[in-house]
Amino acid sequence: MASLQSVLKEPEFREAPEAAPTRTFPLWHWVVGAVLAVAVGSWLVWLSVFLQRMFIEEDVRAACQRIMPDTVQRCVDTVVIQRGGAKR
Repeated sequence: MASLQSVLKEPEFREAPEAAPTRTFPLWHWVVGAVLAVAVGSWLVWLSVFLQRMFIEEDVRAACQRIMPDTVQRCVDTVVIQRGGAKR
């Protein structure tokens, strides 16, 4: 064991607690994230409602075209009102 040598441990340098970086997440990050999530979510809901209404109106218009080709718009308005929608 002649090749082993003891090494003295150097004292560790510690910074003052007020200079140490903190891991807290600022509140405004949470607020901005929540606002963005609500904005994107509400836009997706609006888009899905818009697309659904558009596809339903196309289906109704196609059915009215087959049944009553001379009064398509009147048929579409009647069907939309009967389904609980508003007339344009």
